[in-house]
Amino acid sequence: MDHDTPDHAGAGTGPSTPEARALDAPLAEAWIRALAAAVDVHQRELTDLDSAIGDGDHGSNLHRGFTAVLAVLDALQPADAGAVLGRTGSTLISKVGGASGPLYGSAFRAMGAALPPSPATPAEFAGALAAGLAAVRRLGGAAPGDKTLVDAYTPALAAFERAVAGGAGLAGAASAAAEAAERGMRATTPLQARKGRASYLGPRSIGHQDPGATSTALLFRTLADVTG
Repeated sequence: MDHDTPDHAGAGTGPSTPEARALDAPLAEAWIRALAAAVDVHQRELTDLDSAIGDGDHGSNLHRGFTAVLAVLDALQPADAGAVLGRTGSTLISKVGGASGPLYGSAFRAMGAALPPSPATPAEFAGALAAGLAAVRRLGGAAPGDKTLVDAYTPALAAFERAVAGGAGLAGAASAAAEAAERGMRATTPLQARKGRASYLGPRSIGHQDPGATSTALLFRTLADVTG
C-alpha cells in the first residue's frame, strides 16, 4: 500500500488535490491493495457473518483470492487501470470458490473492460462501476432487497453517479458511495434472503447482516480511502 498517487489531471499545474485525480494504474492498484488489506483485517468478521446464514467461507475465500491477486500484481506492471482491475477479476474467478469469486471477479473484469486506456475521469469510472454491477446481476440474478451484495452496490453506484453529476471529483464521489454502501449493508439485517445459500433459511435469515453486502461496503470504503 506504499503507492504514491500523483496528480493525474494536471501535471505541472500546481499541487495535487484529491478532487483533481483520475483513475490510473497506480491508483487502481492502490485501491486493490487497500481492499486486500481490509479483507485481511475483516476476514473473521466476514466468516462469522457467513457462518450465520451461509457456508461460513466468505472471509476465507476472499482472503485467499486477494492474496493471489497481490501475487499477480507483484509480478506484473499493468499498463492502465483497466488492466489492473481486469487482472484482479480474472484472478478472483480462477482462485476463489463459492459465489464470491465469480461475482466479484465478474464485477472487476467488467469494470476493467469498461475503462479507457487513458486515466479514467470520474464519469468514466462511474460507467465502469455500473458495468460491474450489471455483471453481478446478470450472473447472480439478484435484485435490490434480495439480501445480497447488490443491496450495498446499488445505492453506492447511485450515490457515486449523483455526486459526479453534481460536479464532484473522484474523492467526493467515492466518499458518497462508501457512505451509501454502508447504509445499504446495514439495511440488509431485517431482510429475508431470496438468493444464495441464505435463501434456504427463509425467515431465519432475518436479523443477520449479509456478508456479501459487508464485503462490498469494504470495497467502496477502501476506494474512498485511497482517493481521499
